[in-house]
Amino acid sequence: MATLTRPRNNAVIAGVCAGLAQRFGVSANLVRVLFVLSCLLPGPQFVIYLALWVVMPKQ
Repeated sequence: MATLTRPRNNAVIAGVCAGLAQRFGVSANLVRVLFVLSCLLPGPQFVIYLALWVVMPKQ
């Protein structure tokens, strides 16, 4: 399994969704769509995204 890093290519905003997709072997677009849909629900999704942006190293 790949390590959890933010790729320089295939990044739209910060590369967090692309990095998660790469780590778990799914499509980056699928992770992006799931993230946007999850933002419609109450919860700390945006805060988690920002935290991953800071914590995940660049590739």
